[in-house]
Amino acid sequence: QVQLVESGGGLVQAGGSLRLSCAASGRTIGSYNMGWFRQAPGKEREFVAAISWSGGSTWYADSVKGRFTISRDNARNTVTLQMNSLKPEDTAVYYCASKVESNGRKWYATGSWGQGTQVTVSS
Repeated sequence: QVQLVESGGGLVQAGGSLRLSCAASGRTIGSYNMGWFRQAPGKEREFVAAISWSGGSTWYADSVKGRFTISRDNARNTVTLQMNSLKPEDTAVYYCASKVESNGRKWYATGSWGQGTQVTVSS
């Protein structure tokens, strides 16, 4: 079983940037699609971004496209989410997940989840 630990969250003003990291341990994530999800207070958890096992393909929610970038380093067993031009509506707990898939209608994860890291964007 893969253990995932997120870091890099915090408080930032609108228009600012944050870089989230997800460190995996227990086994290599090199064969898994990985992704980020977020959950705002009172809302359901939603998909943010995903990256294929090789890093050759990426997918984004429309709400973050052009502002967020997902990347991975399989040698270091890490996944990163670079978030630029942050908006107050990006405020949420961000979760890293393994074995991320899409059924054409929604994205979901069948592997492990991290404990989450809080991102707060002030206006």
